[in-house]
Amino acid sequence: MASCFLAGTPRTLPSNCIIAPISASPPSIPSLAFQSSLSLTPISCSKQPPLVSLVNPYFKNPNCITKASSMAEVSTENNNFNSNNKGQVVEKQVFESEEDLAVELAKYVAHLSDQFGKERGAFTVVLSGGSLIKSLRKLVEAPYNDSVDWSKWHVFWADERVVPKDHPDSNYLLAFNGFLSKIPIPAGNVYAINDALSAEDAAEDYETCLNHLVKNKTIVLSETCGFPKFDLMLLGMGPDGHVASLFPRHPLMKENEKWVTFIKDSPKPPPERITFTFPVINSSAHVALVVAGAGKADAVCSTLGSNQNSDVLPVQMVSPEGKLKWFLDKGAASKL
Repeated sequence: MASCFLAGTPRTLPSNCIIAPISASPPSIPSLAFQSSLSLTPISCSKQPPLVSLVNPYFKNPNCITKASSMAEVSTENNNFNSNNKGQVVEKQVFESEEDLAVELAKYVAHLSDQFGKERGAFTVVLSGGSLIKSLRKLVEAPYNDSVDWSKWHVFWADERVVPKDHPDSNYLLAFNGFLSKIPIPAGNVYAINDALSAEDAAEDYETCLNHLVKNKTIVLSETCGFPKFDLMLLGMGPDGHVASLFPRHPLMKENEKWVTFIKDSPKPPPERITFTFPVINSSAHVALVVAGAGKADAVCSTLGSNQNSDVLPVQMVSPEGKLKWFLDKGAASKL
């Protein structure tokens, strides 16, 4: 039987929970298999019947309680370091264009990849959907496609739609087409959800996978909270201020116990998704909020500007233990 750790406490998994390869190339799109010489086979947990819910015993630690942090004091200069009211290091950069943003984002990610790869022999990266993948395009070009040590990368998703991997709404498919198929990340280092499960079971299943990776020290735990501490969390933001699949005024904004949870009534289709919770997002060593386009200017202004809305937006609750960096184009920053 496999044994996994949850926040330092050993848990024994049922014998029918395995870490097994699943098909990476969406089955109904056979051409994807020929887009790269890399045979990308993400890791997934398969389980039947459902596992018991895994609960983090440290969730009541007062240091882990997620609260909205006012960032109104962050300057609108093009490149600025400051601290919010938690003493957190915050950096914001505003670029003339999304193209300039993408160039700087590639430098930033490559630097962290080199840093963590040398420090601990692994680099845990969390992706999200939307326009983020497009903004990572410079990483698959010279010099990074050859200079980055892709063998150290371990790739996860902050949220995923519970749809088949060949479905147009799949964040995995988006990342595969735009990023993963173009770089030599080892097949076993890409961790996709098991899309054969229900939303609830897929969330439990993904948490089980994280626990397995905590046990083998691929993922470290936050010393403050006991939640998974990813090296880099790459987040986009919706026009309504949502991040991952955590939406304004939704009860999941207050979830502070689970690592991974599910939603069946997403205000944005498709309705069924899984998502990391804020305690996991905020345990990250580095969080990059990558936001482009004038359509997101209101939410950016509510978070970074001087006028704060009475309703707390999900993006305002992104307040990591480590460093937070905003990548904005002029459109997104136009109301600051």
